Amino acid sequence: MLQDEAEFLAGYDAQGYDRPSVAVDLVLMSIVDGAPAALLVRRDEHPHAGSWALPGGFVSVDEDLDSAARRVLADKAHMDGAYVEQLYTFGALERDPRMRVISVAYFALLPADRFAAALEADPALSLARITMPGDGKAQAAGKHGRLSLAFDHAEILGVAMQRLRGKIDYSSLAFALLPERFTLRALQDVHEAILGQSLNKSAFRRRMLDRGWLEPTGERETGASFRPAELFRFRPIIPNA
Repeated sequence: MLQDEAEFLAGYDAQGYDRPSVAVDLVLMSIVDGAPAALLVRRDEHPHAGSWALPGGFVSVDEDLDSAARRVLADKAHMDGAYVEQLYTFGALERDPRMRVISVAYFALLPADRFAAALEADPALSLARITMPGDGKAQAAGKHGRLSLAFDHAEILGVAMQRLRGKIDYSSLAFALLPERFTLRALQDVHEAILGQSLNKSAFRRRMLDRGWLEPTGERETGASFRPAELFRFRPIIPNA
């Protein structure tokens, strides 16, 4: 006779299966000096002591993944209020030399000024320039040259960059990297930084205007040496009910 579920669970041996550890890693990206950049933290203990890593941590048995991501955002990245969403799950067998660790990467795009307080609060943090040399893995560089990335974080950053490049042309994600009011030149700069290539000015502007995402503010930028450019704001398109 089949026992009921309560009896089954009462006698279930949870030690009968291996339990891999689960971690979350945060890919917090911006555009700095015309190039993609990501928040990294310098590791001060083994493994990979002295290398740079994405802010991350292990998931406790009493918290869900999103809660763990928010905790790491506050404790390791010294930020709050940023919306992060799941990017990808990384589970290569030897990605962590300590033990079997599966990491769920979370992703967020933020204007560069959102990182100022975090960088000031923790000298171990760096907003590092990210490049894609072509092998699917990203490279990071700081003020003094290339940074060594811990674990498989070069791969995680590579997936993030590929996701950005794949979505930038048809989605509104570029606006997350801009202030509330921006010029068309600034919007094109963001697209070029992510794609790693120059775009035709006239064609780009026509495409952006035709999509209906841009709302003129009636204002112009200040401090320009030539004719000040018009300022726009992002206008989300709400589908008909």
